[in-house]
Amino acid sequence: MHVNPPLTEALFQHIWKCRLYRHEGLVTTTGEAVQVIHPGTHNHHSGPDFTGARIKIGPVLWAGPVELHLRSSDWYRHGHAGDAQYGHIILHVVYRHDLPAGIGGHIRCLELQPYISNLLLQRYEELRQSAAFVPCSAHAGRVPPLVWTSWQDRLLAERWERRQRELLHWLSVNRHNWEETCYWAVARSYGAPVNAPAFLALAQSLPYRLLQQYHDRPPAIEALLFGQAGMLEDTFTDVYPLQLQQEYRQLRQQHRLEPLPAHGWRWLRMRPSSFPSMRIAALAALLQGSRRLFTAMLEVAARRQLEQLFFVPPSPYWLTHYRFEHPVKRARQPGRQALYAVLINSVLPLMHLYGRYGQQPDYQELALTLLQELPPEDNHIIREWGQLGVAPGQASGSQAMLELKQYYCEQKRCLECAVGTRIISQKEFPQRR
Repeated sequence: MHVNPPLTEALFQHIWKCRLYRHEGLVTTTGEAVQVIHPGTHNHHSGPDFTGARIKIGPVLWAGPVELHLRSSDWYRHGHAGDAQYGHIILHVVYRHDLPAGIGGHIRCLELQPYISNLLLQRYEELRQSAAFVPCSAHAGRVPPLVWTSWQDRLLAERWERRQRELLHWLSVNRHNWEETCYWAVARSYGAPVNAPAFLALAQSLPYRLLQQYHDRPPAIEALLFGQAGMLEDTFTDVYPLQLQQEYRQLRQQHRLEPLPAHGWRWLRMRPSSFPSMRIAALAALLQGSRRLFTAMLEVAARRQLEQLFFVPPSPYWLTHYRFEHPVKRARQPGRQALYAVLINSVLPLMHLYGRYGQQPDYQELALTLLQELPPEDNHIIREWGQLGVAPGQASGSQAMLELKQYYCEQKRCLECAVGTRIISQKEFPQRR
């Protein structure tokens, strides 16, 4: 016996939890009046689906667990008969009652099908079957801004929590060396999105303390980075790469370094300003500008100072080259958006973590304030959201929308999304202005 429109157990549990059904006239399958005072707490472990429910059945107020099934016959199909965990059920809530009369009568049963709107089921199925950019593309722009704002705050918290777990792992690997961890985080961001793993591997192959030794010799830092990246293994005619090559050979022998394979870098289908060579040159300039990058980062007090710290021009060679041996009239440098991506995805989460880890809330507040002041990220996902009428106004919003797309929309977790549940339960939507 199929439900039409299709109904999943997850949706049915959501309907019960959020009380998305008509409350008037509820009766058990034996005709007793039902009043749901509290649906209970959703149990995600073994045992009944909801615990601590309070339900008035006839004249008696009951308190205890509730079990949900799409069909009443599932009680037996799932092996609950005789299971001690289900011996104290106060109500069996089902979408459709399909047991013959007289069977299962020892457990009070409430059939919810007559009280659930088909429109709700149709909306959910529409989201599940959608092949659009996000399941709710047809409705997202008409969800009230207040819903979006509160949900974005939660999404940003989830995104930073995930990122900070990774940073904490790096800290433990680095014996709580914040400078080394900052170097890893910033380096990886310089490679985002496609070369992030390669940049992280580059940073991990070249300790920050080694680079600090050559802070007063800028060509040495560039030689170490390009050499470890495997980009100084070719035959050159230009003077500058020849100098870097000679420098790296000496440093490699002195410090017993082993370069990464050059084939690990991706060059195709990207703008020249995003080539890994340009990003390595930019990273080298940043590392030359500050002997202790993390310490300098903690000394900033405003957005302008942070931008000045991280926006450092590369060495002159890269003003007329995108790659070694290939001169151009004028090479476009990684722009403000590239800089903002580094700040948003590594610097500010690390600053916030430092404040949280050291119980210094001023750093946490500063990180969030700076995030609010930075413009939203500019990529195809954020532009697609803008087409739906929900373009974020600042970096905190774009971080939230990226989290929503990756971890909710792509996995069709609409029942765990504030926007998705609003669309499913909304009777009508206001027209777009």
